[in-house]
Amino acid sequence: MEPVVSPCPLGPDRAGQHELSYVVVIPTIGRPSLQNCLDALAAAAGPAPQQVVLADDRRDTPDPLQVTVPAPLADRTIIVTLEGRGPAAARNAGWRAAIPSEWVVFLDDDVCVGPDWSWQLAADLCGAAPDVAGVQAIIRVPPPAQSKPTDAERATLGLADAAWITADMAYRRAALTDAGGFDERFVRAFREDSDLALRATALGWKLRRGCRMTTHPLRPACGLCAATLILLGTRHRSQAALTASGWLAMTAEFTLARIAPGPRTHREITAMAVTSAAIPPLAVGYWVAGSWQHRHARSWPPLPAAVLFDRDGTLVHDVPYNGDPQRVAPVPGAAAAVAALRRAGLKIAVVTNQSGIARGLITREQADAVNRRIDQLVGPFDAWLVCPHDEAEACHGRKPAPGMILQAADLLGVAPADCVVVGDTAADVSAARDAGARAVLVPTTATRPAEHNGVACVASLTEAVSAILAGTRLPSWRSAPDAQPWPGGPHATAATVEV
Repeated sequence: MEPVVSPCPLGPDRAGQHELSYVVVIPTIGRPSLQNCLDALAAAAGPAPQQVVLADDRRDTPDPLQVTVPAPLADRTIIVTLEGRGPAAARNAGWRAAIPSEWVVFLDDDVCVGPDWSWQLAADLCGAAPDVAGVQAIIRVPPPAQSKPTDAERATLGLADAAWITADMAYRRAALTDAGGFDERFVRAFREDSDLALRATALGWKLRRGCRMTTHPLRPACGLCAATLILLGTRHRSQAALTASGWLAMTAEFTLARIAPGPRTHREITAMAVTSAAIPPLAVGYWVAGSWQHRHARSWPPLPAAVLFDRDGTLVHDVPYNGDPQRVAPVPGAAAAVAALRRAGLKIAVVTNQSGIARGLITREQADAVNRRIDQLVGPFDAWLVCPHDEAEACHGRKPAPGMILQAADLLGVAPADCVVVGDTAADVSAARDAGARAVLVPTTATRPAEHNGVACVASLTEAVSAILAGTRLPSWRSAPDAQPWPGGPHATAATVEV
């Protein structure tokens, strides 16, 4: 997949008049290069990030990170600790811990952004169309000055042409939540970025290459390290069936192909000869072991632990400011959908705005009576969360704010990322995404057409629950392929809601 290059207006007078909302997430294992990364970020001209999150993924260490946060970033930098769970989990922990913003920029801890990076980032992001999930930087890797690059150095130089690497990659938070973030089963820094990109594009999102410049160092590696990198991504299954003479011939060809463009020193030639002989059998063994170990693996993200429903227009027909339990009318299939979730072992809750209480149109007692009636007809539900405030009170719990989603997840004992919110308006979707949860929209006649864009959208509550239980890929944008179960997901027939 070739990245599409965006035009690059540069500078404060050409970066657009839009307000830029972004955070920076840097996963780290405490390398000394982190200091240079932060210093370059602090010195970059242009709009500063709202927050910088350092995801400390060092294993078994009580010591604080050996880094001095530059003064321009000191009041907006936080650290989250993971204890060696890998870069995919570190990035997820970072963006989910960050304050909600439109964009999340991932930087590796060994890169240095350019002096105009923040203005260039503003140009990249403010110019992105609504269906653009991510904008990649131009990665510059300086070649060795005194000699031809070694095999390991050529692997690093290849980052300059690699698509969707997270050395410097900006993602919309909406796209991250839709895709379920990075697959945390990738415990090494290899292919987890491409996996996310492929899942995002499968949902109809687009990816672009921007104009901002970031430098990645050319770090020499030993032959064994280079062999390990190649091993992790190679599947030489056919070589296992070759005759000994064929194997030797192919090994010689492989060795020469790696030696020819390099410096051809005695050390390099020896390393290439040894590792070229070792890579094919080790790669086959690695693939066989991995295939067996993960033979029952399902697609990412996993089945949610909880489903949170909006009330009016989603579970029951909307009766404005209803205080009469007798007027409750469930939407078709509501009871069966909730029962299917319960049979599958998922927790279920309702999160509902009831501003009629603040407006004096209904009492809290009337609202509770209506909720009890819904619980009888559709439930039972594990939790009910009601925000009685109106817009003027700026309540953090009132959707589209994420407060009720976060509180519901806490009450149910699950992470917000393990929740799916089902609703009928953009407020439901925004609340879910700002909390780090996925969302499914079930439009009604009151749902504005513009609210259908950029979110998983289905025709009925029954269809929404069936898709959730089947692990079905629901496109965020209509340009995506038709919805279908992810490879390796559970069988749709086992999860279909019976009405």
